[in-house]
Amino acid sequence: MADSVETEVIEGGTKGLRAGSIGLLGNVIIGLSAVAPAYSLAATLGYVVAGVGEKAPAMFVLAFIPMLLVAFAYRELARDTPDCGTTFTWGTKALSPWIGWIGGWGLAVSAIIVLANVAEIAAIYLFRFLNLAGLAESLLAKVLLGGAFIIAMTWISIRGIVISERMQAVLMFIQFAVLVTASLIALIKVGTGTAGERAISPELSWLWPGGLDQSQIAAAVILCIFIYWGWDACLAIGEETRDPEKTPGRAAVITCVILVATYVLVAYAVQSFAGFGDTGIGLGNEENTDDVLTILGDPVAGGAMAAALLLTVSVSALSSTQSTILPTARGSLSMAVYKALPDRFASIHPEYMTPAFGTAVMGAAALMFYLVLSLLSQNTLADSIASLGLAVAFYYGITAFACVWYFRRSLFGSVRHFLMRGLLPFLGGTAMTAAFIRSAIDMVAPDYGSTSVGGVGGVFVLGVGMLVLGIPLMLACCAHNSDFFRGKTLTASTKVKAPDVY
Repeated sequence: MADSVETEVIEGGTKGLRAGSIGLLGNVIIGLSAVAPAYSLAATLGYVVAGVGEKAPAMFVLAFIPMLLVAFAYRELARDTPDCGTTFTWGTKALSPWIGWIGGWGLAVSAIIVLANVAEIAAIYLFRFLNLAGLAESLLAKVLLGGAFIIAMTWISIRGIVISERMQAVLMFIQFAVLVTASLIALIKVGTGTAGERAISPELSWLWPGGLDQSQIAAAVILCIFIYWGWDACLAIGEETRDPEKTPGRAAVITCVILVATYVLVAYAVQSFAGFGDTGIGLGNEENTDDVLTILGDPVAGGAMAAALLLTVSVSALSSTQSTILPTARGSLSMAVYKALPDRFASIHPEYMTPAFGTAVMGAAALMFYLVLSLLSQNTLADSIASLGLAVAFYYGITAFACVWYFRRSLFGSVRHFLMRGLLPFLGGTAMTAAFIRSAIDMVAPDYGSTSVGGVGGVFVLGVGMLVLGIPLMLACCAHNSDFFRGKTLTASTKVKAPDVY
């Protein structure tokens, strides 16, 4: 039966996914869980504060702007061409097969890098929640539990999109409930004068980047690319969503708005409650930079909130592990349907109606990457997440410019088209390109990050190296089957192969 399904996918013009499985709420949940807001804040907020001080909320707002502009591009493209290949499909139709393929590779690289890191974070914070500090410091324990998380989440992803959505709904509720509750308690304590002498009153000026130089702003925005990354996961499951021409795009925009509101709230709470002193929980204390989020645990006596935040970060990372696998596996499915990858990636599980093979390969690739970097060096693993911004800016930029070029003939048909399909996506793509170039230049320095190779920063080597690795893989796929690269299977006029299983 599996063979017959695979033949239908390749020859019958469909992908075989279960259409209409997810509504708007479920789509937003998938997008939010892929971002992993609690984990992202824990990993990034301290470094943003270290770079720009009290202006961290302004950086979240500033970085939100190009994300929203790119989200408009995603929405317009998804409305016209709902396809789980997203950047791959749209880049191919608008620009060229080569650009589309390497854009799809950029998405895969992002997923592989982040999966390795969030799996370890989920393990570390779970050990800390259980008061097992020794295991949290043990390389063997972290690798075993982190690896088990990747395997478990891969299996859940194979089982189906519906069970994945239900699980993500629970995990996402826990994350936002704890983050919002802890932030509000902290702000109330600051407002009532019971937060201690270190606390400071929040100010509206924190939302304006005045007083910062261009270098500070650029570095902070680059960090924030990571903290927002993942919202596009809701576009990759568009074909399994009810009303695929509208719902995924709306979900993407809603996800971005929820994220910026949450990040600004948490940043205000942390800064107000902790203050900027260089001792204790003060944000000027370098020992707090790695994780300032758990500072919010102090507002509740007895450490209940501190424990809840530890569990929340673990849950956040765990949910991201699973929701990151979903869109990437579906991207490989789309690539295989159009002959850009071997046909095996186009096979659909006859019972679960998911791209089981592609999902398993993604999980295995992430697990191997995690094991190799963990055993090589914990510093190398840390540098890999710092390099993530390159891959993200790379494929977001391709998507934004693909939108402009794809709709070039209709841009002047209305004011809406000019803005939503032309000007705004172009500005978003330009911002991502600038972020990519600035990141790459900064990362070349040997003291950027924790490692260096031959006098070049390890972050640059990992970030650019992983993208460049896609070139020989792309050539190998071309040698295997050149139909896609010769423009025979997917062009600007090709009708996308949508699912027909209801």
